[in-house]
Amino acid sequence: MVLIIEIGDTGLDNNKNKRYCVQPHPEKSVRIIGTTRRSVSGYFMWNGSSIPYESSLERDFLIRTTFSSNVLDIISQPMRIDFTAISGREYSYTPDYLVYYRTDENAEWGTGRSPLLVEVKPREEIRSKWPSMKSKFKAALRYAKQQGYKFAIFDESRIRDQKLENIVFLQRYKRMEFSEEQTKWILENLQNMGQASFEYLLTRHFFGETDRAVGISHLWHMLVHGLIECDMLQPLTNQTTLWVPSNE
Repeated sequence: MVLIIEIGDTGLDNNKNKRYCVQPHPEKSVRIIGTTRRSVSGYFMWNGSSIPYESSLERDFLIRTTFSSNVLDIISQPMRIDFTAISGREYSYTPDYLVYYRTDENAEWGTGRSPLLVEVKPREEIRSKWPSMKSKFKAALRYAKQQGYKFAIFDESRIRDQKLENIVFLQRYKRMEFSEEQTKWILENLQNMGQASFEYLLTRHFFGETDRAVGISHLWHMLVHGLIECDMLQPLTNQTTLWVPSNE
């Protein structure tokens, strides 16, 4: 089953003149992901590019990861790493993704957040196959250190959390359109206050039942586009604290 998930590429350049990558970016995909009958596979559309995935867990990892404006690029199947198994036989291992991050434009070369080499695996598979997987993950960790990367294994506990639930909820507001003048007014007031609850902004800027309904969509629309921010690890409610992201 092949699906195409399209998230991002909204036309809003919220990071313009804000952050740049200061890490080298040499990696390209070394293996093409084909269709499979054993799980959900497809392509995740983001910032004008398509990133392949081989499972619903990998798809959810991409949804969660690309929500952050700090993510510059994600390379699928970025390299092959040779390693020796416990049996003494030689094998090669291909991690799932390599994530590159943005950093401040004035940062010195190499001082930004290190690229992250990622393996996405269900928790139960890691537990049941850990003895045979351990060698290749140790090899990936060594390779990452040599390249100045970090290496991490992501299972359901690191992907399917409150943040992912919030992101999925907000997608319904992504393609809506609202008054740019009112958006500017909300941002100016919120910037002056420093932070405010969702309910406070709603009450201050939208009046009456109909206007309030529009206001709810407007504020969530601003959040999903990164015009305002909140703690995405907490449930989204009327008491959610919002603020304007810093450009520093």
